[in-house]
Amino acid sequence: MNDDTRTSPHERRNPVLWLVIGLPAVVVVASLATLYIAIDAGGSDAIPDEVRRTAQIQTTELGPDERAATLKLSAVFSVSEGHVDVLPASGALVDDKALRGQPLRLLLQHPTLAAEDRELKLVPTAAGWRAEIALDPKHDWRIQLLPEGSAWRLRGRLPAGQRGVLLAPSVGQLPDAGTATR
Repeated sequence: MNDDTRTSPHERRNPVLWLVIGLPAVVVVASLATLYIAIDAGGSDAIPDEVRRTAQIQTTELGPDERAATLKLSAVFSVSEGHVDVLPASGALVDDKALRGQPLRLLLQHPTLAAEDRELKLVPTAAGWRAEIALDPKHDWRIQLLPEGSAWRLRGRLPAGQRGVLLAPSVGQLPDAGTATR
């Protein structure tokens, strides 16, 4: 054999050779781990609102919130054992008997896990609306209340451990619940 083609044990222990082989291998493993984490995380966006991107600015449709503000709508969301209630606080939710007789949609959004999000149908009751669900109080919930067809929208955030929150439009002034006419 030719002496030039043999590698000595000293050359195999050369740290630069291990860097040339090891660094790319570490990068490949880290890339695969990052890809696994990204795929395993669930949905790509924790906010289910439809958004548009215009000139690199992300916008969402605020029409339903503006209609709720115009109607001066607000409601109180409360959590009890085994069910949640929505009680009308102001505007057409208090005054409009036709609206009071219709079911509403309630979106409960987990702050980080899209797989934990819930969409409930609230049925009318004498006091407001109700849905049967055992809600986990250990973390925050983002809440949206909508009628069928999404003509208006009320939003709120229920902090961990809290049993109730005021739902209001995300635009305009907060309605004064004390001025509701009956």
